[in-house]
Amino acid sequence: MRHILIIDDEDDIREVASLSLEAVAGWKVSTANSASQGIAVAPGLQPDAILMDVMMPGMDGPTAFRAMQQVASIAHIPVILLTAKVQAQDQRRFADLGVAAVLFKPFDPLQLAAQISKALGWPD
Repeated sequence: MRHILIIDDEDDIREVASLSLEAVAGWKVSTANSASQGIAVAPGLQPDAILMDVMMPGMDGPTAFRAMQQVASIAHIPVILLTAKVQAQDQRRFADLGVAAVLFKPFDPLQLAAQISKALGWPD
């Protein structure tokens, strides 16, 4: 069973994504409501992937991703950024970070697991 850590400051996004991944794909989901909380819990959880919002108060997703790359126990975990920014320059900036993929809000809850699987090369 896949395990996903969702890091997003918006309660409704965490809830919809969690319910979607659990109900549609049968995955285990853990959540964090801030980048700092996500960085703190990820080493103990060792999820298969992290789905993280770009825009969060305090520490944004790209900054959190760079911080995670400095933590040996979680640097190997693929990170997918979730963003409402669809400008080409933003997409290039996110891709240049080295994240596994960038998904866009609003997302289709019924397609989210398939999008994550495709981005990470996981079999259906």
